[in-house]
Amino acid sequence: MTTQQMSQPVLKTSMIQTIFRVFLGVSLLFAGISHLTFARTEFLAQVPQWVPLDGDLVVVLSGIAEIILGAALIGLGRYRVLVGWVVAAFFVAIFPGNIAQYLNQVDAFGLVTDEARFIRLFFQPVLIAWALWSTGAWQAWWASRQIRSA
Repeated sequence: MTTQQMSQPVLKTSMIQTIFRVFLGVSLLFAGISHLTFARTEFLAQVPQWVPLDGDLVVVLSGIAEIILGAALIGLGRYRVLVGWVVAAFFVAIFPGNIAQYLNQVDAFGLVTDEARFIRLFFQPVLIAWALWSTGAWQAWWASRQIRSA
């Protein structure tokens, strides 16, 4: 799928998809703001030690990215498909932090047992699917496959 195809609304999304897209955007805005303020230490616990940057810088940069992505989900409806793919890619990119928190047995965000940290790992694919579904990115991808195979 080309960037042009992803940035153009191929199919309309439903009202429920729009509500979920906006809710995800608000959630990302909140998470991004919390990265920069009251939950900075908690997020620092999720930065893998192998990342070659200062952990606090990673937290700040990911917080800024979340604010931008959250705002894009809410305000860039015309480009919702492209934004959906970018948000999904972001969720994939930060997944190693969740894995590191589990493997290194780091307590953060109330995840104080191995079981809780392990269960948390299953929520990242849900976020990826949420981003793709709520923005119509899956629909656009599927429609482009149908056109190519016709």
